[in-house]
Amino acid sequence: MSQRFKDVDYVNLVLWLFRAAIIVIVIWGTVAKIFLGRGNAYATKDWIDFFVSGLSQGSLYALIALGYTLVYGVLFMINFAHGEFFMSGTMTATVFVALPLSASGYLDQYPLMSMLAIMLTAMVTSVSVALLTERIAYRPLRRAPRLVPLITAIGASFFWQYFFRGLYGSSLIPFPELQALQGKYNIFGVEILKTRAVVVVASLIMLAGLYFFVMRTKTGRAIRAVAEDKDVAALMGINVDRTIAITFATGAAMAGAAGILYGLVFRQVNFFMGFVPGIKAFTAAVLGGIGSIPGAALGGLFLGIIEAVGPPLFLEGLGIPGGHQLKDVIAFTMLVLVLIFRPQGIIGERLAEKKA
Repeated sequence: MSQRFKDVDYVNLVLWLFRAAIIVIVIWGTVAKIFLGRGNAYATKDWIDFFVSGLSQGSLYALIALGYTLVYGVLFMINFAHGEFFMSGTMTATVFVALPLSASGYLDQYPLMSMLAIMLTAMVTSVSVALLTERIAYRPLRRAPRLVPLITAIGASFFWQYFFRGLYGSSLIPFPELQALQGKYNIFGVEILKTRAVVVVASLIMLAGLYFFVMRTKTGRAIRAVAEDKDVAALMGINVDRTIAITFATGAAMAGAAGILYGLVFRQVNFFMGFVPGIKAFTAAVLGGIGSIPGAALGGLFLGIIEAVGPPLFLEGLGIPGGHQLKDVIAFTMLVLVLIFRPQGIIGERLAEKKA
């Protein structure tokens, strides 16, 4: 089995992360309260809101990060065009399906079927763009030095950005509001926005489905075999090109679904919407351990939560105003710290020898 898709001890891992988070929060809260006179600005309800918001955002990061980690696990390549796969499906589904359904009233009359149609359109579009990019831009460079496909990926990212800008325009496009998801759920006395609850649940279902697909199906075994050694996999009768294309398609499908969930939360889309979430998702993949599917999921959730909880906890505790505007500082500082003290990521592992 490929080391990059190896099972991990999730129970001990989660317990370790939970203990570490509690220690950090308790120490910092004590310091802020005693020495800085801070800590009373937010009530318990506010902290719960921060956590739920971060969990929702982290779920989106996790879904997008899967595309980065799958492609890297198989090809050792950072696909910087992945953010545009996320954007392309969302914009296409919004313009051609979501807005017409909203205008006709079907979106509110049949919310479940409408959302399935919107998400399916987004996923098909994202997969089509990913397969086209892989076939034209990446496959001819399969044996090229790693720097060549990296530069090609950056070029592909700019191409798709401005292609869809020319197709749909540069202005913001409103994502329709779904009446069925207005308001809040009351879960154990905690009020949670319906949109954020749906995002978290849908993301967890898709993450679990992807993990089952990779670890328990014949196609998943083929992906892991190609990730281990492409030449040996070909000798064993695996169609390497088709398997790599399936890998791209799987990651793009997750990104397309994440795009619709993003639209539900932020209510607007545009041609540049894939850049920042793409960079954050790449950061999440590195935090969790690039090439590891559980690592991408865990890194995304961790990054989302630290972005939401970090500014009021660390920045505003020091008296720095406008902490939420500096959430990127917290996120990328965590990345730097992880790269310094654990460069293989949270659940990545050091290999005894460099993979060829």
